[in-house]
Amino acid sequence: MVPGLYTGASGMKAQMNRMDALSNNLANVDVTGYKRDLSVSKAFPQMLIRRTNDDGLYKFPFGSVDTAPVVGKIGTGVEYNETYTVFEQGSLQQTENPFDMALDGEGFFSLQTDRGERYSRNGSFHLSKEGILVNKEGYPVLGTEGPIEIKKNNFVVDSQGRVYQNSTFSGDPERLVSMEENEWENLELVDTLKVVNFDRPRFLQKEGSSMWKQSNETGDPRMADLGSAVKVEQGFLEGSNVNPVTEMVRMIEVNRAYEANQKAITTQDSLSARLINDVLKV
Repeated sequence: MVPGLYTGASGMKAQMNRMDALSNNLANVDVTGYKRDLSVSKAFPQMLIRRTNDDGLYKFPFGSVDTAPVVGKIGTGVEYNETYTVFEQGSLQQTENPFDMALDGEGFFSLQTDRGERYSRNGSFHLSKEGILVNKEGYPVLGTEGPIEIKKNNFVVDSQGRVYQNSTFSGDPERLVSMEENEWENLELVDTLKVVNFDRPRFLQKEGSSMWKQSNETGDPRMADLGSAVKVEQGFLEGSNVNPVTEMVRMIEVNRAYEANQKAITTQDSLSARLINDVLKV
């Protein structure tokens, strides 16, 4: 009876880990560039159940079996394995703000922080007092030549991440964004956004504020193939890839699975009590 208690308890713990991930997803459903988490559990090996008190040898057309035949299998529970991030593309939302940028495809913006280089899908940027493009936390957005410096609010970014500016359109960045690409010949190329990718992005570690850091398992960052596999969209933001309806349905599933494991433990406890109090008295 005791193994049943441990099996039910392990199932309850697994559902608690799932609930933590789902709750975090729903809490960040409106965060720009957020990627949902998925909790994964792995099952312990199943055990074979045999009848040990049978006598005699059982004959079959192709041979015989021992006196303790297998009558079935019993699960021995599950354990928490990992919580990993699902890097599916979120929907692009047009803002018409020239400081908003989104990545259509796999890749990350690079940010310079006091803890080292960090990576983000949140392209909600603004211009600092020093004329440097920064995120909401004030960390500079990196280009291939370093932090991107823009003299005035008059820049445009093409699909390949190249940052152009022209003093002719000072004070009217929306005019610059609306230009056709063939009109950009007379613009000054400031820098190119440093958009990187990893061989194994699933091992990136979350740091909060829509930022990730590199780990030993991710491999070194490499420049993304901008303009083909990955495109930069100015005037857009990427929403989270969390579907609130789906997450709510999964929460209901978790609650029911948790209750089922709880009832299994109650039943096992009741049977154990009956065995000790009634059967053993005889």
